[in-house]
Amino acid sequence: MDIKEIQNLIKFVAKSGASEVKLEMEDVKLTIRTGSGKTETTILQASPVASMPQVQAAPAPVAQQPVAEPAAPAKNDANDDANYVTVKSPIIGTFYRKPAPDKPNFVEVGSDISAGDTVCVIEAMKLFNEIESEVSGKIVKVLVDDSSPVEFDQPLFLVDPS
Repeated sequence: MDIKEIQNLIKFVAKSGASEVKLEMEDVKLTIRTGSGKTETTILQASPVASMPQVQAAPAPVAQQPVAEPAAPAKNDANDDANYVTVKSPIIGTFYRKPAPDKPNFVEVGSDISAGDTVCVIEAMKLFNEIESEVSGKIVKVLVDDSSPVEFDQPLFLVDPS
C-alpha cells in the first residue's frame, strides 16, 4: 500500500462519517479514527522500514495537519525532554484544558504547579475526572490539543521539576 492509496483512504473515511476504520494486510496495520474535526491515522509496518513519510489529510475545510506517525518515532529533542517529568493520562477519554468552556485553562505553559494541583480534566463516559499533578514544577509544554481524545498513559504535559 503506497502513500497515495493511504491518503485517498483517509479522505474517503473522513467523508463517510465513520468513526474508526481498521485495515490489516500481510505487512501493514492501518487504523484511521475521525471525530471532532480531526482525522488520526496510525500505521504499523511489520517489515523494517528506515523512515515512513508523514501523510497529510484535510478533513472538512480545516488546514492540513500531519496525521500519520512512523511505528517508532525518532525523538530529535530527546536530550531536552530527558530533564522533564511527563504528566500522563491515567484513563482513556477526552482531554479538556478548562473546567468549563467559559472558564480559563487550568494551566498554561510557564505556570508553576504543585503536587496535587489540577492540570486538566478528562471526560470518560460522561464523567469529568480532574487530573492532578504528581510533581511540583513549571509547565514546559502542553502535548495534547484541547477537546482531543487521549489514551491510557498518553503524555499530556512536560513539567520542569527544578
